[in-house]
Amino acid sequence: RYEPTWGSLDARPLPAWFDEAKFGVFIHWGVFSVPSFGSEWFWWYWQKEKRDPYVKFMKANYPPGFSYEDFGPLFTAEFFDPNQWADILKASGAKYVVLTSKHHEGFTLWGSKYSWNWNAVDVGPKRDLVAELAISVRNRTDLHFGLYHSLFEWFNPLFLEDATNGFKTRKFPTSKSLPELYEIVTKYQPEIIWSDGNGNAPDTYWNSTGFLAWLYNDSPVRDTVVTNDRWGVGSICTHGGFYTCSDRYNPGHLLPHKWENCMTIDKRSWGYRRNAQLDDYLTVEDLVKELVETVSCGGNLLMNIGPTHDGRIAVVFEERLRQVGAWLQVNGGAIYGTTPWRAQNDTVTPDVWYTFSPKEGKVNAVFLSWPVSRTLELGEPRAKLGETQVKLVGYKELLKWVALGEKGMIIALPPLTPKQLPCQWGWTLQLTGIN
Repeated sequence: RYEPTWGSLDARPLPAWFDEAKFGVFIHWGVFSVPSFGSEWFWWYWQKEKRDPYVKFMKANYPPGFSYEDFGPLFTAEFFDPNQWADILKASGAKYVVLTSKHHEGFTLWGSKYSWNWNAVDVGPKRDLVAELAISVRNRTDLHFGLYHSLFEWFNPLFLEDATNGFKTRKFPTSKSLPELYEIVTKYQPEIIWSDGNGNAPDTYWNSTGFLAWLYNDSPVRDTVVTNDRWGVGSICTHGGFYTCSDRYNPGHLLPHKWENCMTIDKRSWGYRRNAQLDDYLTVEDLVKELVETVSCGGNLLMNIGPTHDGRIAVVFEERLRQVGAWLQVNGGAIYGTTPWRAQNDTVTPDVWYTFSPKEGKVNAVFLSWPVSRTLELGEPRAKLGETQVKLVGYKELLKWVALGEKGMIIALPPLTPKQLPCQWGWTLQLTGIN
């Protein structure tokens, strides 16, 4: 059994499914999807920081005295079709999904008994959005279902009182935050608990180690659940299951501990923005590059979309997800279930990233631009005449190559028209018999 200490909890092996999955989709959805302006931090920027664009936006579009709580009933979700969401998630090639069950605004997407009249069953959609998505994902896909949960809430009076007392009192975690965590685990059995928002309080205030000990010892998901590292001040990148270290974290080199790169397709926001321009969205080339780099360095990619207040996944997000899925249909062998190779990227040609498939004993070299010369020079592999074979994934015949002394090789790519290429946005070479 695990003790409620970091020493004991950190020794728990990460369930294998998470490392094998490599790719998940993050969904930021909540009352912030109603103003859908600027950022999911709308309430904080408008009321606390009083940032000019937010104040002006409210003045121009809403009556005086309109409060953030008044957005609650406008979070309607009338077009939310959990089956359609599940089908898009499946088509993306993702192996897990993480939904914001509650963001820093405190609004829960399930009918929490600890969030009276500030939840999706009492206000707005009048539906248990967490349950509906969980059921569809489990019925229609093989994705693991996970939940994001914010420890703190910006304007909760109990939290503010505890903060004023220098966190010597613990009214908020004992009556709100912790009961909610136990509630979502017992009710929805998520296989990922993605914690966030420490409110500048230590993990002892949140009793994070107590909760995690229960999660790993006695909860219904004790054998399969994975957790991140955001459990109080000082725990990020140090304690917990996988490390997130920061938002959009992509170190570009191998890390000794399992990590995740959580990032957004919309470069500026996690929540939906009605005023986003096309330039604000990452292209599919950007996303494939991010995925390949992350996996080569031992990480998982968690790619975020922000649905609309009425429950739609905007067409641009759907297109990006389906494009990544189409790429993975061809190149998934270089991503899923792989381990990092001895080299992460090539020393001679830029934008070539390596992974290793342990079951087949193959080295995968993913190259992101097709060379004009139709020859690709690799500086890392040690090739052997009569042993080494090179295959372009999605193309039948073996490729010709020559070795460059001790290390390195030049590979002749086949003469293909754009229509004949096995895929777009990046290609995989499978190398066997590489020393």
